[in-house]
Amino acid sequence: MTYRRRWPWITAGVLVPVLVAGGVVWALRTQGSPEETAGAYLAAWSRQDYGAMKRLVADPPADFESWHRGFRTNLRLTGAAFSPGQASQDGRVPFHARLDGARGWEYDGALRVVESDRRWKVAWTPAAIHPSLRKGRTIKAVTHDKVTVPVLAADGTRIDGPDAPGSVQQLVEGVKAVFPDRFGSRGSTEIDLMEGDRVVQPLVKTVTPDPLKTTLDLRVHRAGAAALDGVDKPASLVALRHSTGEILAVVNRPGGFNRALMGKYPPGSTFKIVTASALVAGGVSPSGTVTCPPEQNIGGFPFHNAEFHDYGTLSFRDAFAHSCNTTFGAMGVDKLGGGRLASVAAMFGFGAAITPGVPAVRAEFPATRDDTDLASASIGQGRVLASPLNMASVAAAIASGTWRPPRLVAAGLVPDRSVKPRPLEPAVVQALRSLMPAVISEGTAHAVPFPSGTAGKTGTAEYGSGKEPPTHSWFIGYRGDLAFAVIVEGGGTGAAVAAPIASRFLRGVA
Repeated sequence: MTYRRRWPWITAGVLVPVLVAGGVVWALRTQGSPEETAGAYLAAWSRQDYGAMKRLVADPPADFESWHRGFRTNLRLTGAAFSPGQASQDGRVPFHARLDGARGWEYDGALRVVESDRRWKVAWTPAAIHPSLRKGRTIKAVTHDKVTVPVLAADGTRIDGPDAPGSVQQLVEGVKAVFPDRFGSRGSTEIDLMEGDRVVQPLVKTVTPDPLKTTLDLRVHRAGAAALDGVDKPASLVALRHSTGEILAVVNRPGGFNRALMGKYPPGSTFKIVTASALVAGGVSPSGTVTCPPEQNIGGFPFHNAEFHDYGTLSFRDAFAHSCNTTFGAMGVDKLGGGRLASVAAMFGFGAAITPGVPAVRAEFPATRDDTDLASASIGQGRVLASPLNMASVAAAIASGTWRPPRLVAAGLVPDRSVKPRPLEPAVVQALRSLMPAVISEGTAHAVPFPSGTAGKTGTAEYGSGKEPPTHSWFIGYRGDLAFAVIVEGGGTGAAVAAPIASRFLRGVA
């Protein structure tokens, strides 16, 4: 029998070797197709059937199975799926890998399929597992220590380091408490191509978490801290951008408790901004005449002005400027009633669960029980409670014309956005913008050297018991796009203690 050379024969798009013998052409058809072989191989790989895989390999090496087991172990795989594509003319069949494990990963590879003993088989090398693999190389999932999520001030400065001021560190801890998913203990895993202990190439890099940017303005914060320097009693200062509600500064002195956001205090006469708003909305004119006796019995309880000042008959504007307790206590009962005052307080955020991105308390205005309780509430005493942040928001509402829920993080990150901005009545805003500057120009804070354009309200809030109970010193106000609140626990009168701090703060920011 005479044999002649083989020639490829094309049948239905498949190369078929032929043998010419004795003048007769014998077609020796290769079984299956490259796609079928690749599909069976990849299906076996997906189910970890290494024996089935080896039967589909032309001349499998002795370490064939250990290569695949090592690949799975090094990546800490919990599942894998491999899907084939269409074969190319050079016998390569692409595939797509989807891996689950220490780090989810997808990549594209290729199998080289050749004819062997009239069958299509995989011509295997380590590159059949991943294109970058070869002898001496491995692919590993490497978990690094926990990656710290940077916390930034508004200008991009990191504020989560140990050198940050104590009040700033308090805020950072508060942010971490509100956003635990961002600051969890999970490490970061990357997938590396290795040669021994050396990383040749990171195939999947460590995910760098997006920083969490706050609205904190370090310049404003430093001015607040400087203003409180030397204060020997617990004190806090909060500043907001009133046009947006963004928190710019939160200073607590000493540290240990974030009284600026978590402290609950009677707001004292700073609450008269709310009462005055309710009265103006009810028809009271700033120029209207009112009386301010040194003491007045309301509901069976004697109310008196600071140091029992007798201002006689004066305008409502002047009664506000001089912070007449007898005027506001009586008018709260005679002209408002508890329901009306409560509804106006709600417009200034009282009762709303504010969620600025750090833990913070809500301002409280409980339903009044009787005339004495209502008169006390009208001057910010009794059971009315608020934090410096709450009261800074009250000042900001007058400055902007709208009460806005304060926030320390981007609006889209605020955990609960159900509390919406609340526009104030235009007549109320117009009136209070004339009343609050009068406190500075001729009222209780006239002796304090405030920068021009400042508007505010002093507060001297009694707490405890006794004939002359101790008082917290308050001042809240605004200037430009800045609204703020200052409190000094047990500090005395607002005009003598908190107002000068606010003055130093504004001059430090200017």
